[in-house]
Amino acid sequence: MNKFKPKKHTIYISVGSNIEREKYTKAGLQGLTEIYGELVLSRVYESVSVGFQGSHFYNLVVKAFTDLTIDEVCQTLKLIEDNNKRERSSQKFSPRTLDLDLLLYDAVISHNTVELPRPEILYNAFVLQPLAEIAPQDKHPIAGKTYADLWQEYDKTQQQLWPIEFTWRPL
Repeated sequence: MNKFKPKKHTIYISVGSNIEREKYTKAGLQGLTEIYGELVLSRVYESVSVGFQGSHFYNLVVKAFTDLTIDEVCQTLKLIEDNNKRERSSQKFSPRTLDLDLLLYDAVISHNTVELPRPEILYNAFVLQPLAEIAPQDKHPIAGKTYADLWQEYDKTQQQLWPIEFTWRPL
């Protein structure tokens, strides 16, 4: 396989951590790099926990390119989480070392293995703001608006988040 051949699918992945945040955010980015190659990163944001009382999260959105299917991408994300001590408790909203969610796979709309586009794009500032940062002119496949416009219209009083200094370089 020619490694210089362009990969055909564009994916966006949200990255979050609120347990040893810097360590696991960096480990998650390294795992994504090992599978997908070069990544485009938003800034890293710190945000309050949503849905439960807990430590603040580090969040960012990553753009990557792949030839993998949606199911294969989801399997790789779960593997990276598992390799980083992700506890799969029964509670949806709980502290975590690493949370990797496939937000977009091209402009696919799906309700199969994973719901695409992920609904939280429209209602979580810690997903929408970094996505609007790295894909401002891309359009949400259902809402039909650009991510920049969606962020502009978002009620920013709903959730608190702020950019932080964060440095990461692939190994």
